[in-house]
This record gives sequence, C-alpha cells and structure tokens, in this order.
Amino acid sequence: MRINILGAGPAGLYAAILLKRARPDLDVIVFEQNPADATFGFGVVFSDQALDFLRSDDPETADLIAPHMQRWSDIVVNHKGTSIAIDGVGFAGIGRLELLKLLQERAAQLGVVPRYDTRIATVDDLPPADLVIAADGLNSIVRQATPDAFGETMTDLDNRFVWYGADREFDALTQTFIDTEHGPMNAHHYSYAPGRATFIIEMEADTFARSGFGEMREPAYRAACEAYFAEQLQGARLVPNNSNWRRFPNLMCDTWHSGNRVLVGDALHTAHFSIGSGTRLALEDVIALVAALRDADWDVATALPAYQAARAPVLAKIVTAARRSAAWYEDFGARMALDPWSFALSYIRRAGRLDAARLAKLAPEFTARLHQNGIDLEAA
Repeated sequence: MRINILGAGPAGLYAAILLKRARPDLDVIVFEQNPADATFGFGVVFSDQALDFLRSDDPETADLIAPHMQRWSDIVVNHKGTSIAIDGVGFAGIGRLELLKLLQERAAQLGVVPRYDTRIATVDDLPPADLVIAADGLNSIVRQATPDAFGETMTDLDNRFVWYGADREFDALTQTFIDTEHGPMNAHHYSYAPGRATFIIEMEADTFARSGFGEMREPAYRAACEAYFAEQLQGARLVPNNSNWRRFPNLMCDTWHSGNRVLVGDALHTAHFSIGSGTRLALEDVIALVAALRDADWDVATALPAYQAARAPVLAKIVTAARRSAAWYEDFGARMALDPWSFALSYIRRAGRLDAARLAKLAPEFTARLHQNGIDLEAA
C-alpha cells in the first residue's frame, strides 16, 4: 500500500510516524517544497497536558519531545499599568524548528525521510498512491484542486497581526494591551526556548490604517513596534521571519475527503492563534485518521468517512471556542475601557467555556483576587 503525504510540517511528519508504527510495510512518501531546516513562525504552544494525547498511543515520540519543552503555569494580562496573573492555565512551548527536527529524527528511525526541496505544483504531479494525505497547510494544493468537493468556506477576520520572535524570555504566556496615538494594540508573547520567545502584535483595522504600517517596509514597522512595546521587550529586539501583516483566515470544510484524498490540519481547518491549538489539532487529526485506517483494516473507502465522523464533533467544540476567542480580539479596543480586573476576567472567559464554578476550580488564586477587588463572578 502506497501513501503520499504532502507537507513535512508537524502533521505530515507525524502522519508518517504513526503510519509506519502501525504498519512497517507501508510505502510512505512525504513531499515538502521547502528545505529540511526551513520553517515559518517561532514557537509552538501546547496546554500543560500537551503530550498526554501523544503518550497514550505513541510514548516514544512523546518521550523524545518532552525534555525540550519550556513550561509555565500562569497567564499574565497587562492592562492600564496593572499586571494580573491568572493561575491554573499551564502551557508548554517548544521552538517550531526544534519540534520539526525531533519529528524528522523519529520518522527517520522508522525509515521515512521526506523529499525536501520538492515542489508539487498540482496533485497530478504526484506518483500513483492508494491514499493522499494533504498536510500542506492553508494553501493546500489538494483542497484547492477541487474546493467544491471538500465544501470549502474561508473568510478573513478584520484585525491585522504580524508574527515576530524576540531574543528574550518571559515568565508566562503574556497578553499586553496598550494605547497608542493610533489606537489600541496588543502583543501575545511567550517563551519557547532559553532566550527566545514568540511575539505577535495585533490591532484592529482602524488602528492599522492610522498607523501607516501597511505602507511601510518591514524594518520600519518592526522598529515602530519595538518602540511601542519597549517596556515588555526590555531592550530585546524583534526577530523577523516572513513577518508580514496578515488577516486571520477562518477555514472550514464540510467534507474532509474526496476519493482517495483526505485533509488534515490547516489544510482542513484553522483555529485562531489566541487559542494556541493549531499544531495540537493537526496532530490529533492525524491520530484520528490513522486510527480509522487501522479500524477499517486499511480500506480507504471505509476509513475516510469514519475519520470525519469520529473527529468532527470533537473538532467542532474547539473551533467554536477559537472563533469566540477571535471575536473577542476583534473588539478588544472597546473592552480596554474596563478596569484591569474586569478586563482580565473578560479575557479569560472569552471562549465561553468558563462559568463561575469552573473558573473558581481552575484558577482559585485569581478568583480570590477578583473577590478582593469587588467583582462578583455570578453577576459578571
């Protein structure tokens, strides 16, 4: 049985790993248009239970990755000169390139070495295969070849954001909200390795228009952003890597497969970066796909519908939360009129999953501080 995988990001590599673990006799070929050491972005964030979903089925890969992860136990919200820690929401981070190298190492142990620097322009360029797994991201050539077959819908949010690294560490996953002469801005910043952090800057469309960033070259708007967030950077510099202003695309597909082609990860769906689940969702897609193939005794026609049927309800809950979170950010400027504690409460509840009881259980110290500042969780 031959399987072609497009994309050697985390999803594509992990698909190859799981397939070869399940059936060493499979002929698995991974195609990647970029070099092995190329990646866009900086750190990958998981919840503090990040590797539990890997370890239950694939302890070797989990044990390979775990020692390389940075961990922290709080979210910090900076607003109006007040820094508020929200306990109980732990995360783990790892450099995207480091994660890729570890997955490359694991895949090689199982006999899979991706074909890097190999651009597949159309699906017709692929060699014959029993199954084609599209792990080739938002601009998937598999999905774009027949978008109607997958029931593709894609819309862009209004906010603008740019993705940078920073050559310093932060003690927690931090959200910093500031007022500028152009309007409110936000930075999402968190460590992923010693001396390294991701630093995403976001603003609403009208702030972006007044800033003039859209007419500037990258070094100019990078310098401006360093000035606006100088207090957080503390002399560190922003590190570019394809750091262009973007609008976040909401992608969903009604049908996840067409013939012998199947979508996973960002080729299938997106989840706003404020939730930080994109890579995990992609890996979980792959886990569900390989489980469906195994349960169907590797009959592709049976396995692909089963994959969607089993995975779609779980994914829908996370994507719904991600879209609620994104909607909160689309209007964060108006919410900045709130006092710091009310604002932090609004932030942590933005996805609609934390009522008073769940928040008190999750973050008892933060909840106690809310009460001390006169905020009634039941009424808020």
